[in-house]
Amino acid sequence: MSKLIAPSILAADFANLQRDVEMLNNSDADWFHVDIMDGVFVPNISFGMPVLKAISKHAKKVIDVHLMIVDPDRYIDIFSKLGATNLTVHYEACTHLHRTIQAIKAAGMKAGVALNPHTPVSSLEDIIKDLDLVCLMSVNPGFGGQSFITNTYKKIKQLKQLIDTSNSPCKIEIDGGVTDQNADELIKAGADILVAGSFVFKSNNPTQTISNLKQIVTKRS
Repeated sequence: MSKLIAPSILAADFANLQRDVEMLNNSDADWFHVDIMDGVFVPNISFGMPVLKAISKHAKKVIDVHLMIVDPDRYIDIFSKLGATNLTVHYEACTHLHRTIQAIKAAGMKAGVALNPHTPVSSLEDIIKDLDLVCLMSVNPGFGGQSFITNTYKKIKQLKQLIDTSNSPCKIEIDGGVTDQNADELIKAGADILVAGSFVFKSNNPTQTISNLKQIVTKRS
């Protein structure tokens, strides 16, 4: 699998959302990463279903939805209908994780699990074979623009070993603090997908920034 870049729409200009979606369509980005926050599981509120519906209307690439919400099971079918390709839920938010993963797949989406920085990779041993994606949070979830947590490299290597020994098809996604300064090291450690928000959208030339990141990760593909 080639290594992927997934810009986070959370860092886009909401007043010019269609413009930024079209920019991603025409860029070297592989996925749209969409963070849904409820102000309960994380101390922030992002956008909800109407905005995702608007994004889906214009997006021409994979829509990678990351739910940072409590009780995500309530909304699985809704996110499928709104155009999500992948649906990632937090390990810490699911009482019956296996059931949640099976419900996501039954709704026609690929299923992912996100781990907060303090949650060990070993938590996924009993479910890794059922997952399409694991999203390692390399910042504390809830706000964009945070500094990268360096312990993430260790977790990537641990997760990669778990995936390999389990013969799992699961891919590793890194979310938080990704820049051109750590992209190569993340891919080298075993990451497959890099989520970049502020680094892309706050740059002077987001299209070029995405292209630069893609070039970095492609060298490791």
